[in-house]
Amino acid sequence: MKALAVAALADIVQGRLNEPAGELGEQPLVQGFNVDSRSIEPGQVFVATRGERVDGHDFAAAALERGAVAVLSERDLAPLPCIVVEDCVAALGQVAAWYRREVLTATVIALTGSSGKTTTKDLIAGVLDGDVVAARGSFNTEIGVPLTILAAEADTDFLVLEMGMRGLGHIRYLAELATPDIALVLNVGTAHVGMLDGPADIAQAKGEIIEGLPASAVAVLNADDPQVAAMRSRTDARIVWFGESPDADVRALDIRLDEHGRPNFRLSVAGEVSETIRLPMHGEHFVSAALAAASVAHLTGVPVAVIADRLADIRIDSRWRMEVRRSEAGVTVVNDAYNANPESMRAALKALRSMAQGSRTWAVLGEMRELGELSVPEHDAIGRLAVRLDISRLVCVGPQTKVMHLAASNEGSWGEESAWVPDVAAAIELLDAEVQPGDVVLIKASRAIGLEAVAAHLLGEQEESA
Repeated sequence: MKALAVAALADIVQGRLNEPAGELGEQPLVQGFNVDSRSIEPGQVFVATRGERVDGHDFAAAALERGAVAVLSERDLAPLPCIVVEDCVAALGQVAAWYRREVLTATVIALTGSSGKTTTKDLIAGVLDGDVVAARGSFNTEIGVPLTILAAEADTDFLVLEMGMRGLGHIRYLAELATPDIALVLNVGTAHVGMLDGPADIAQAKGEIIEGLPASAVAVLNADDPQVAAMRSRTDARIVWFGESPDADVRALDIRLDEHGRPNFRLSVAGEVSETIRLPMHGEHFVSAALAAASVAHLTGVPVAVIADRLADIRIDSRWRMEVRRSEAGVTVVNDAYNANPESMRAALKALRSMAQGSRTWAVLGEMRELGELSVPEHDAIGRLAVRLDISRLVCVGPQTKVMHLAASNEGSWGEESAWVPDVAAAIELLDAEVQPGDVVLIKASRAIGLEAVAAHLLGEQEESA
């Protein structure tokens, strides 16, 4: 980010410099912001946020020892130099909004959706020309979005932001900070429905990203999702539609999956059609993400043929999203353990089925969280879908997946094909006993379940952090 003095930062956030901070004068300059004292870099301000388990104020001294120039805090921590504010998270947002308004010249691209946000963000970053700054991992919160904005330089060409939500008004707040030039709504599903009153509220919350767009901006919307299509009346911005629909501006034609479950299609933009693209990801659901990315690239002037070439060669940096690897024992491991909701679970199971090619298929599935009153019927539906797709074996992990196991066991002629285990350790024990070379194993659950440990075990690796 463009450097600024500690005193100038205090003015932006309307904070109070304590005595040690006041003595800093115009030097040293602030070079960035960080909420993790363990990864502080010299010149950064440590933002002392409060979490559910820890209070950042307790780590302020360690941050200063590692090179932080000051602390953005909610109380005076003298002798540490502090900018004292009422709310650190709100102050971080104030800085980001100021930086976006006064410093950045980048085209700001923001996206939201119930599933596929991080993959789409990575695809967009990979198809654009110029200097691109994109959110790291799933930096999509009221902390992650400001930090991403502040990571851009004054001459950055494109800033790609991912926006998540926990309730009504959350995305509106993030969009007001970022004031996007291009805003995308990918889909509306049941992810996080337990935090709201129902699917209608999810659509309301997701659509907040386009409500404040000026007429000079562009809203990129999924023509195949009825709840997204219904958002057209919520913006004055120009709308670009993507999808398989004949009415879409950016379309996928002739979609098919190869023997490894990788999508092949031709890209159609404003009547211009590309050669066949083979995405290097597994599952038909990635086509929609690719179309969203292609829409943004086309809006920024990238030719259709170039977009097609880049999509075919792209590599996704974010871990554990349909990540396919083969173990030394000859087992294909599909690690999709980063997150799960009913829509992404169905897509992953369909991808697994397409990857079978005569091999035994295993679906090792954990709980889908934050579904509220839809939890039981949605877990039931996934269990039945596994049977209907003719998945060879289903392993349901954890107490909340008993309904999934029972649904599968009661569907059709299934019996021992479905198993319920209480935890990750039991799932590993079962797989060690029964998985054979040539099998294809899908591993998927909400992030908190920790099923990535199963993938690491099958691959003979140490468990890693996302």
